[in-house]
Amino acid sequence: MQSDNRVFDDLVKLVNGAAGTLAGVGREAEAGARSRAREWIGGLDFVSRDEFEAVKAMAVAARDENDALRARLDAIEAAQSAGASSADPAPAA
Repeated sequence: MQSDNRVFDDLVKLVNGAAGTLAGVGREAEAGARSRAREWIGGLDFVSRDEFEAVKAMAVAARDENDALRARLDAIEAAQSAGASSADPAPAA
């Protein structure tokens, strides 16, 4: 009975060692895959979040400026057309 327990204990130790080794291999494989993915993505033309946000803010500012200039141009055109119609001579009756 004593020898059966020792064999069982040795088997449990072996299985625990194998599980720990497999877990280590899994962690190492995951780290390697992450490293390769970072290298692959780094080679592509991606921008960082900070760069994206900066360009987005510039686009919003340009759009706002464009809207303001459009309103100013519309006001100038309206003033010119109002001035041109009042400068027209009255039609002959």
